[in-house]
Amino acid sequence: MIPARYAASRFPAKLMQDLSGKPVIVRTYEAAVNTNLFENVYVVTDSPVIFDTITKAGGQALMSKKEHDCGSDRIAEAVTDMDVDIIVNVQGDEPFTDRESLMAVLKVFGDDTEQEIDLASLMVRIEDKDEINDPNTVKVIVDNRNFALYFSRSPIPYPRNKEVESIYYKHKGIYAFRKSALMDFQRLPMLSLESIEKIEAIRYLEYGKKIKMVETKVSGIEIDTPDDLKRAQQAWK
Repeated sequence: MIPARYAASRFPAKLMQDLSGKPVIVRTYEAAVNTNLFENVYVVTDSPVIFDTITKAGGQALMSKKEHDCGSDRIAEAVTDMDVDIIVNVQGDEPFTDRESLMAVLKVFGDDTEQEIDLASLMVRIEDKDEINDPNTVKVIVDNRNFALYFSRSPIPYPRNKEVESIYYKHKGIYAFRKSALMDFQRLPMLSLESIEKIEAIRYLEYGKKIKMVETKVSGIEIDTPDDLKRAQQAWK
């Protein structure tokens, strides 16, 4: 499932911007399909423009019936009546989505014999100091089993002890959910930490869900700003 809003706050209509001859959302859809990992791939949107763009490109799209504040809610509505076990959420602004990373996220559930994992997601080590301090980059800290402890737009951990190396991880916007966890998310109200940080993954933590983080070396380019789009266009070439 690829949730796709037209009116993004930081970069309006970013998903319809041109990326080497096709809109960003079409590039993302094609990248997900080309992994050959999924029975079906859908773009879930509130925008007739995005819906028409995907269907004209030969893809599958679903129109949201309700207004939603985040991608998880939008996907939950779409899969309510679907007979599925695991749903993967690929953000619409991730045209460099790769097979290896998605396979690693899906493998989590195959290895989860105790079925203790509600979600799996990706993180990549941050090497750029500017990115560590950029509030558009969501950081994540994990425990010794790589379960998420917290997500923040602030630099976490705070490097008070300068003698210990501080390692920072960026949360990449790809999730794999058990359907039950996604349905719970839809009915549970937003709490204070999610509201403050504006990070939907925090809601799962606030309600006790377990998120397994998988490290990937593939950083890709998330298109949040016009500068990101320029970098993506250059990388695509």
